[in-house]
Amino acid sequence: MSGGDMAKPLLSHGSMDGDPSITPAAGRTIGVLGSGDFARSLAIRLVCSGFKVVVGSRNPKRKAGLFPSAAEVTFQADAVKKADVIFVAVFREHYSTLCDLADVLAGKILVDVSNNTEINHHKESNAEYLASLFPACTVVKGFNVVSAWTLQSGARDGNKQVLICSNNQEAKRTVAEIAQVMGFTPVDMGCMSSASEIENIPLRLLPAWKIPTFLALGLFLCFFTYNLIRQVIHPYIREQKNKLYKIPIEVVNTTLPCVAYVMLSLVYLPGVLAACSQLYYGTKYRRFPDWLDQWLQHRKQIGLLSFFCAALHAVYSLCLPMRRSHRYQLIEMAVKQAMEKKMNIWVEEEVWRMEIYISVGIIALGLLSLLAITSLPSIANSLNWREFSFIQSTLGFVALVISTLHTLTYGWSRAFDENQYKFYLPPTYTLTLLVPCTVILAKVIFSLPCIHQRLLRIRRGWEKGRYVKFVLPSATGEYSSGETSSNV
Repeated sequence: MSGGDMAKPLLSHGSMDGDPSITPAAGRTIGVLGSGDFARSLAIRLVCSGFKVVVGSRNPKRKAGLFPSAAEVTFQADAVKKADVIFVAVFREHYSTLCDLADVLAGKILVDVSNNTEINHHKESNAEYLASLFPACTVVKGFNVVSAWTLQSGARDGNKQVLICSNNQEAKRTVAEIAQVMGFTPVDMGCMSSASEIENIPLRLLPAWKIPTFLALGLFLCFFTYNLIRQVIHPYIREQKNKLYKIPIEVVNTTLPCVAYVMLSLVYLPGVLAACSQLYYGTKYRRFPDWLDQWLQHRKQIGLLSFFCAALHAVYSLCLPMRRSHRYQLIEMAVKQAMEKKMNIWVEEEVWRMEIYISVGIIALGLLSLLAITSLPSIANSLNWREFSFIQSTLGFVALVISTLHTLTYGWSRAFDENQYKFYLPPTYTLTLLVPCTVILAKVIFSLPCIHQRLLRIRRGWEKGRYVKFVLPSATGEYSSGETSSNV
């Protein structure tokens, strides 16, 4: 890929009228070879954008009814003659059927919009293969990351970026003009060697979510197994009680908040490690280790998964009283109370604990919802950097602190009750407190004036052990021989 042209918009977002070197693309004739769903959506979008569209099909009479009336549907040979820019909307396997049109296509711009069924399915990209079949044409790769739905509904309802690559700058510029008139943002991805990467993009399934998802699943399995041992296996071995009915709801509901809480702390732990690294080396210019760099880049996905688990925990908690087992336990408790002739079982401490526990949990979930909403691109783009940083950093840390209070009020004094240690295993919530409390403690230490000021200087460019000498000018305008040194 071309490093200088990588991921640059080919055209600005402003009007093209201000640049006399740009010829308005709307009104020109665009050819489309193919009559499938994508070709039909492409033709609709081009017509709506003011282009004259001619569609080339092997059976134009049968396919004419599928296209807008403003588009001309004719045979492929006739369509090629009427346009200089032609979208090739056919599969790679059908490229050879166009070889009979090689003479007519000579000198024209071919826009390859195809994708593969598998990542790196062929040694060469579809665009490079098309270029090898038609050496007299200029091939541009583009529009393959845009769905047929986006083309029909307009760029406002889908991804606005159109990735473009070609070995011919003028051809890229022409296709970029067409994309901009259609309402999309053209992005220059360099020369034709980038086509393979562009074709792989639509085939990747949430690449940024792979590591966070495996992390969440790993934590879930660990905590689920731990809770299963404590809540199901221990009663069966020690008391011969069958507690398997707890697995679908109760064990899962005990596991979900553990995952959500730890995942939230893992959002802010890499920032703590990065700050420690900067304080240790005394510079911000030293590259972080790859694992820490990847961790920092996945914080958004980790945070959203934390919110997802917390939301599931709230729903599961609301469903707890609906269980048949819960109703049986209430009846059993009432019968037992009646037999023991207890008129009042009110425990003031437990009442206050549950009231505080639920209230703090609702506040924590509300803050997590705010963090999740503001991480969406449409919302984040409407905030300036200070607003975004305040919500994600300051309010995020507040959410972690409140979640810690939620966990502590849940445990209350049970951490000191020996009956809570099943097989000598501590309660689950005590394990979840380790990472969050470490993050909170580190944040408190970093807020101390002596450390905060040093960290702020480092992030502004100061480096330990490095000095820059400044020569002060004299009153006559000449530089004096005196020098003064200052830390950068």
